[in-house]
Amino acid sequence: MKIPLKEFEQHIDETILKRGFQYFKKGLVNEPEEIGPGEYEAIVDGTEQYTVQLSIKNDVITEYVCSCPYNFGPVCKHVVAVIFHLQKDELELYKKAKKKTGEGKKTPKKKTVSQQINEILDVISRDSLNDYIKERCSKEKSFRILFLANFAYLVNPESKELYAQQIRAILTTSTDRDGYIGYSGARKVNIAVSELVQRAENQIEVSNYPSAFYMACAVLEEMTKAIQFAEDSNGDIGGSIDSAIDLFYTIVNQCESDELQKEIFNYCLDSFKKEIFKNWDWHFSMLDLATLLAKNPEEAKQIHLLLDNIKASNDDFDIRKTQSIRLALISKMEGEVKATQFLEQNISNPDFRIIAIEAAIEKKEYTVAIAFAEDGIKIDEKKSPGLANDWRDYLLDIYTIQHDTDNIIKYSRFLFLNANREKKVYFRLMKIYIAPENWDNFVGQLIKDIISKNRLTDHSSIMNIYIWEERWDKLFDFVKRNLSLNNLDAYEQYLMKDYANEISDFYQTAILDYVEVNISRGYYQTACRYLRRLIKMGFREKADFVMQQLKTLYPKRKALMEELETV
Repeated sequence: MKIPLKEFEQHIDETILKRGFQYFKKGLVNEPEEIGPGEYEAIVDGTEQYTVQLSIKNDVITEYVCSCPYNFGPVCKHVVAVIFHLQKDELELYKKAKKKTGEGKKTPKKKTVSQQINEILDVISRDSLNDYIKERCSKEKSFRILFLANFAYLVNPESKELYAQQIRAILTTSTDRDGYIGYSGARKVNIAVSELVQRAENQIEVSNYPSAFYMACAVLEEMTKAIQFAEDSNGDIGGSIDSAIDLFYTIVNQCESDELQKEIFNYCLDSFKKEIFKNWDWHFSMLDLATLLAKNPEEAKQIHLLLDNIKASNDDFDIRKTQSIRLALISKMEGEVKATQFLEQNISNPDFRIIAIEAAIEKKEYTVAIAFAEDGIKIDEKKSPGLANDWRDYLLDIYTIQHDTDNIIKYSRFLFLNANREKKVYFRLMKIYIAPENWDNFVGQLIKDIISKNRLTDHSSIMNIYIWEERWDKLFDFVKRNLSLNNLDAYEQYLMKDYANEISDFYQTAILDYVEVNISRGYYQTACRYLRRLIKMGFREKADFVMQQLKTLYPKRKALMEELETV
């Protein structure tokens, strides 16, 4: 989300805006540094110290990131606090005392961090810089580790271990005293390791595949270890691993060196045998890569032997992956006829059934495709109903291609009623293929069938029908009979045009009912959010009435009184 700097308040959730403003007022924002043109970095003191980075171009905040763990919206309070700090003069948040002399003179703009660094490097002598680095290395272990890790490749033979040391150094500087990498530490690790990944990508661009391979191996192995003792809810560590796997595939697909291909092939087999990545998706990626590299029957045999050892596993995922890799290997080394035979022998593998169905559809062999799909329904109906509905989806696609009206209606209706997936596409198909004169009766029966299932989720399906059919009276009647803040939140947008006054009355009742049975600050904040919505709808008097009622009914609920003051 891009945020206009001069109108940022209008683009940020009101609660987050207020919290950020409080952080700013309390002076918790350290003076931001301009690290480059339009690029700012600031430390905000919170539960911990969090780093906020902002990029501003043409008075628009184009990028913003904070090292805090907040993930309930696009902008956190720390980012907002920094924006307030940057805008304090523009917003006149602090009135500066007028100087008696020199008024009107502009204060010279502070140099950016990068400008200051460049100027220092331009004037400092090599000997002074050498002495400084030597002293820091001798006194500070963390500086010494990072320095050696980043520049050791200039004087040492290049190897996987060289880059592994670099990553271990990065991890060491981000690990707490208990050996754990927290949320903020994981962010820092990702940023640093991403630089190494970028270097690997640069090496690929100049066809230096060995260097890229060593870097990819180091990232993959060290970050797989790190994910075991890291808070990775944001996917920073996992993202680095994904990048390393992508590097592997790029190298394998582009590199033509027999020697390096053999080295990568052996690495993939060895890592799989040693189970270095056991229980992770990329464990099987090693055999997939080896299959891409296999050139002769002997190499294919090595892969087949490893796949044979997995047969004893009871894990369905392992079996499916094993069969998929074997299929690719047979196709490559023995041809499509053998591959098709293997596929049909193992058609119970859902991945294989998909391949078979889609191949038959592409060849316009619809009878064959239908047979595969119907067989899948029989096999998976009881143990995997979601998978059975996948096969029904394929049947629906086939019958749509064939313009088979009866079966289109049959399967779209079944999937609408039973499949846990997007229902609008099925509803549209039914409306297209059912005669207009029969449509109202059909919809009425569809709703009766939904109600007869008596499932908690069915109400949303009925409401969607009312919305798609623009039956606002029916939707209004449902909201009225099932009054709650959740329902008002979901359907207000469709009803405001015709029922604005009634909806505002419903909000009054729902807010009072909500506060009556929910007692804690979090609930009070939710109630206040709906009070603000009532005000934005143009019903300030009704919001004031509710607030007065709450103050009268619950004067001893201190947290509620405090939250009401923020409305």
